[in-house]
Amino acid sequence: MRLLVTGALGFIGSNFVRMVLDRHPDWCVTNFDLVTYAGNPANLEDVARHRGYRFVKGDIADRAHLARALEGGADAIVNFAAESHVDRSILAAEPFVRTNVLGTVQVLEAARAAGGCRVVHVSTDEVYGALGPDDLPFTEATPLNPTSPYAASKAAADHLALAFARTYGQDVVVTRCSNNYGPYQFPEKLIPLMITNAVEGKRLPVYGDGRQVRDWIHVADHCAGVLAALERGRAGEVYNFGARAERANLDIVSRIVVLTGVAPALVEHVTDRPAHDRRYAVDPAKAERELGWRPARSFEEGLADTVRWYVEHEAWWRAVKDGSYRDFYRTWYEERVP
Repeated sequence: MRLLVTGALGFIGSNFVRMVLDRHPDWCVTNFDLVTYAGNPANLEDVARHRGYRFVKGDIADRAHLARALEGGADAIVNFAAESHVDRSILAAEPFVRTNVLGTVQVLEAARAAGGCRVVHVSTDEVYGALGPDDLPFTEATPLNPTSPYAASKAAADHLALAFARTYGQDVVVTRCSNNYGPYQFPEKLIPLMITNAVEGKRLPVYGDGRQVRDWIHVADHCAGVLAALERGRAGEVYNFGARAERANLDIVSRIVVLTGVAPALVEHVTDRPAHDRRYAVDPAKAERELGWRPARSFEEGLADTVRWYVEHEAWWRAVKDGSYRDFYRTWYEERVP
């Protein structure tokens, strides 16, 4: 298979590329990434020499860039490229609209121009809005009701992807996943921020009362789901991926305190962010039934592995947190990847 993966220098995209090349070493994978703040070439340094891998720098909102990446053809596009941090979307919504909405349209149009190759559009459970404490988890039939500018931009992209499937008969599959965690996650997100701050002896800031609940899934389990959707998903369908592992933020932080051995007094409650949804959870039954997919890791096992990874890869996250990764690794990549 000839596969184009957008946003593959990010957290989930890089884990997906590594999984694909491990499971399908005969596939040709093109990594198409703009190398923004969250795109770190160090995330895929270990596969940069793989015979089936190439890198093309470009912007998904630019059709000419996409056309260049698709030279030689493609059997499928997996679209991970997105602005994804809710806090940043609250500060400035326009970049989220450009990348997540306009960029998705360009990906869909580029796929049509390339002969109608399959598009797997990777989305989020945040498009559904918030759940009450006793509500059943979201299903694929739950109406979209986004709260943040980030979630609204992803909801718009989802609607466009499914509209292209219905209007043009395009081969499009949409996936929506609960909160991810694991190796190579940018340390602005909850779990890597808490782990790295704990290692540094810094405060562990928790929004509000910390009782916001999320369903947590290890990134490897999510990537396995996306791969299953690519290989076996039905065109025009949506698949939810979750691990049935609902946890409150404060409980996760408390567990990280134990795993890292720092003082509980480092936990600090800070002002909550605007319109902070209290609970998300998805029902993955459809993906389990139709794709033969199931998460392989318990949250307890996955969190312990994740803490261990960050402790053992301190050089990676310190370079991210101090910003030095941007110039050094961009230069490294331009010199070594054709």
